[in-house]
Amino acid sequence: MAFIKKFLKILLILFLIGAIIFGGIQIYVNSFAKGRLVSPTTAPSVDAVMILGAYVYENGNPSPVLQDRLDYGYEIYQAGKAKKIIVTGDHGTIQYDEVNAMKDYLLKKGVPAQDIFLDHAGFDTYDSMYRARDIFGVKSLIISTQQFHINRALYISQRLGLDSYGYPSDDNILPRIQLQNARESLAKVKAVLETDILRNKPRLLGPKIPISGDGRVTFDKD
Repeated sequence: MAFIKKFLKILLILFLIGAIIFGGIQIYVNSFAKGRLVSPTTAPSVDAVMILGAYVYENGNPSPVLQDRLDYGYEIYQAGKAKKIIVTGDHGTIQYDEVNAMKDYLLKKGVPAQDIFLDHAGFDTYDSMYRARDIFGVKSLIISTQQFHINRALYISQRLGLDSYGYPSDDNILPRIQLQNARESLAKVKAVLETDILRNKPRLLGPKIPISGDGRVTFDKD
């Protein structure tokens, strides 16, 4: 009986330590958004606005979540705060292609093709930010994503040396937002491990494509 009590006490202590570390990570990551949330009127001028990918339907149309991100990113571009747009997402297979759906949506809005850069290997937020720095040579950017995601995106980008800001859309459009927030809390732990401790490289890198150039060099489809 004494052994069981001692064992349970150790488990409780470990749980409390874990909870403190977990909570500390949330506060740490969230702190990187302080003073970094902007609007088209308050945003500084940056190298590019980055629109983070999300689900695309089988017919090639962006989901409502992705459409929100595209609309918000377009607002920054239209306000003249960024001369270039990076659309970054999953194009790991022929069958699934987020970035061309994003490109087509922006072209229909009237964005000149040369101002749109496609990052075909933005498989997650870390890869997207790393590649923005090392492939496209970006030093400053405004990130377009939802509110639930923006703190982690700002944390990763700043820890990678980017002068980043966020223009987040509302979470109202998201289904099961409580579940999304729970997943995001775990993703923040992964982000700290990846960015501050392991310092992984992205799954794919490649030749440099300066953001000051013509985005059409990144197109793989007409």
